[in-house]
Amino acid sequence: MAWLSFLLTAFVAVEHVGFLILEMFFWTKPIGLKVFNQTLEAAGSSAVLAANQGLYNGFLAAGLIWALSTARPDVAIFFLCCVVVAGVFGAMTVKPRIFLVQALPALLALGAMYMR
Repeated sequence: MAWLSFLLTAFVAVEHVGFLILEMFFWTKPIGLKVFNQTLEAAGSSAVLAANQGLYNGFLAAGLIWALSTARPDVAIFFLCCVVVAGVFGAMTVKPRIFLVQALPALLALGAMYMR
């Protein structure tokens, strides 16, 4: 992989490790409440769902790390496409900002892969 696509893909992987940590371990903590703009009551009632979502984000990160560590652009493209779909869906169903935070970095990484 070219250095720019590598860096952008690594950034997306790190983002998803961060999402895993926030959703699985800090959902009901002050940082999680602030990041997701929730009350403790709302976070408490959705904590199991958030942990499940965090686990899925961890799988996306694992796939991207696997692709980077084995220099497999085909695997990276697959997982980046999964991230884009998740980001677009999140933007349409939860908050438009999700597109900027999740889908856009993955789209940039995909673009860098195809431009190398």
